[in-house]
Amino acid sequence: MGADAKTIMKNVELSDSAAKRIAKIVAAEPGKIALRISVEGGGCSGFSYKFDLVSDRNDDDVAIEKDGAIVLVDDLSLVYMGGSVIDFVDDLMGQSFQIRNPNAVASCGCGTSFSI
Repeated sequence: MGADAKTIMKNVELSDSAAKRIAKIVAAEPGKIALRISVEGGGCSGFSYKFDLVSDRNDDDVAIEKDGAIVLVDDLSLVYMGGSVIDFVDDLMGQSFQIRNPNAVASCGCGTSFSI
């Protein structure tokens, strides 16, 4: 991992509610070790977040750890997520992981698509 990725990683935060929910989900899935978040082209606004439970780490993964929860983000996706907060929201609209990304200039109603 390069120096830039280390700096960006320090700027990506995992909320307490997200850490608690991730730890609970991973514990219930035998063989899974972490939640992977990646940024892909496409979606309503140009980029979209993808969430996957994974059983191993890739060489280019950066790990964000909190209270027993691990989130893996590859170097390329991390570039688009600098300064973000990964949160888990449980409200009248439902339950979901949300990423508050200060780099996004627009997002869609689904909360998983954004543009920079």
